[in-house]
Amino acid sequence: MSWGTELWDQFDNLEKHTQWGIEVLEKYIKFVKERTEIEIGYAKQLRNLSKKYQTKKNSKEEEESKYTSCKAFQTTLNEMNDYAGQHEVISENMTSQITAELTRFVQELKQERKSHFHEGRKAQQHIETCWKQLEASKRRFERDCKEAERAQQYFEKMDADINVTKADVEKARQQAQIRHQMSDDSKGEYSSVLQKFNREQNDHYYTHIPGIFQKLQDMEERRIGRMSDSLKTYAEIDRQVVPIIGKCLDGITKSAESINGKQDSQMVIESFKSGFEPPGDVDFEDFTQSMKRTVSDNSLTNTKADGKSDAKVPSKSRGKLWPFIKKNKPPPPPPASASPSAVPNGPQSPKQQKEPLSHRFNDFMTSKPKIHCFRSLKRGVSCALVISRNHCSFFSLFVFLLYEQL
Repeated sequence: MSWGTELWDQFDNLEKHTQWGIEVLEKYIKFVKERTEIEIGYAKQLRNLSKKYQTKKNSKEEEESKYTSCKAFQTTLNEMNDYAGQHEVISENMTSQITAELTRFVQELKQERKSHFHEGRKAQQHIETCWKQLEASKRRFERDCKEAERAQQYFEKMDADINVTKADVEKARQQAQIRHQMSDDSKGEYSSVLQKFNREQNDHYYTHIPGIFQKLQDMEERRIGRMSDSLKTYAEIDRQVVPIIGKCLDGITKSAESINGKQDSQMVIESFKSGFEPPGDVDFEDFTQSMKRTVSDNSLTNTKADGKSDAKVPSKSRGKLWPFIKKNKPPPPPPASASPSAVPNGPQSPKQQKEPLSHRFNDFMTSKPKIHCFRSLKRGVSCALVISRNHCSFFSLFVFLLYEQL
């Protein structure tokens, strides 16, 4: 079917339709442009995301990257970087193979359409001019026929009147002949113009307009075919990167399968193992054998006649627990046994020559003035101050001796 024969009288509708077709193509070009912008933005975001989680050099993360799970994660980041590159390829190919090509094609299409419709308007103007000439020739022929008829009627009237002179009758006859001649000339001109118009009209509706409309039809079909090819290219551009994207995803899957929990656990052992043995059992400490003390007038414990203490001094050494701190330190030595000096009347160790607390306290009490020395002092404020000071000295000495004994 041809537009020239089927749509010979639809010049305006064809003009609107072809304009709509170009607008559809421009809308498709705009769609592809926005798609390329999305691909570029998506690729940029993927690259930034991959860069954000990459292992930083000279950091703790670099030491942790030796584990298989961390290596798999780094491989995933690298694969996502390549994945982003494929989206950049999609954007570049769509820009060069679709957007640029169709933009140039649309410009050519607009120029061609403008040329065809300019030619069609020119043909319409020509046929309209021919029609106007035909109408003018027709009206002139009609007017001349009417004037010739009136002139003939006037001549016949003058010729029938007996009162009119022969000169007037002759004049009316000549006027009628002139009008008839003008009518014949108008008739010939009208016939000629009519024949010309018919030829022009036939050429217009069967040659010029069908030819122009056929060119428009070919242009529209080329536009539709170009859009079809462009859509195929659009799909093919995506299809070309699918294998590479599949390889990126296969790389991620392969890195995930390479994760080995037992291997990572062994690495943890190798990283933090100290090499020391766990501490042994803690010995039981019997506090029932503590020192027995009795109250006396001038000492805290009872003493024997020979000046040796009768009290039992407990051992100062105690077992220590293993300190669970961050630094690797060797465990402390096992708890020491009770000191021989703690046994009543037993020999003291040569390294520990400390006297019992009761002996030191008795020496202090014998060397210092006793409480009765204060009887000579007057009662009052001065006495209270002296007593207070002596009590402080007494208490300080007691604490010191107790600390030394322990």
